[in-house]
Amino acid sequence: QVRLVESGGGLVQAGDSLRLSCVAPRRTFSTYLMAWFRQAPGKEREFAAAINWSGTSTYYVDSVKGRFTISRDSAESTVYLQMNSLKPEDTAVYYCAASPLRDSLNYYYGALYEYWGQGTQVTVSS
Repeated sequence: QVRLVESGGGLVQAGDSLRLSCVAPRRTFSTYLMAWFRQAPGKEREFAAAINWSGTSTYYVDSVKGRFTISRDSAESTVYLQMNSLKPEDTAVYYCAASPLRDSLNYYYGALYEYWGQGTQVTVSS
């Protein structure tokens, strides 16, 4: 069982920034497509951002483009989500996910991801 551990969530005001972190086992991290999904209260889980195994390709949902940046650090086996200019509509539980595929055009599809973290709450007040 692969364990993904997220951290970095919290309560912030609109316009503030947060950085989420997700630590994965080194063997998983080195070749896996990594992503962040989010689920707001009363809504379905949605894709937020993904990064391929080498870090050379990144993908974002339109609502976060230009504000969020996903990155990965191989030495730390960690994937990050830097969130700037946060909005109240970004409020959600954010989940880290890992797919054994190195890359995929279906990066937004939750079923593609085999492992999930426990989630970290992000709350943005207006």
